[in-house]
Amino acid sequence: MSAPDTTRVLIVESVAELATVWERHLVRQGMQVKSARGQTDAIEYLSETEVDIIILDLVIEDGSALAISDYANYRHPSARVIFVTNTTFFSDGSIFAHSANARAFVQSGTPPEDLAAMVAHYGAEREAS
Repeated sequence: MSAPDTTRVLIVESVAELATVWERHLVRQGMQVKSARGQTDAIEYLSETEVDIIILDLVIEDGSALAISDYANYRHPSARVIFVTNTTFFSDGSIFAHSANARAFVQSGTPPEDLAAMVAHYGAEREAS
C-alpha cells in the first residue's frame, strides 16, 4: 500500500515511447505510475488497484477511452481523468459532457513537465477532498 501523499497514476497510451516519457517525469516527482497500452490492460489494472489520476489517450488502439473512463468512474469515483489526444475529436470541450471524471483535455504534444504539473495539481485536489 502506498503512502497517502503518493499520487497513484495510470497512463493509458498506445504509443509506448510517449507513455515512457510521461512516466519518467511523473516518477521523478515521486508518483507511483503504471502504464497500460489499451482497454483490456487498463480495466484489469483498475479492477485490482486504486488510482488517483488517469492520463488517458482519447484514441487508443485497443478499445475505447470512454469505456475506460466510465469504468474508472464506477470503480474509483474520485479518480480524475486527464484526456490527451493528437486529433480534433472533442476539441469543442464536449468531452466534459461525456466523461464525469474528466478534469483536463490536452494535446499529446503537451510538454511532459506541464502534464506532470497537472497531475500534481489534480492529485493534490483529490487528497484535499
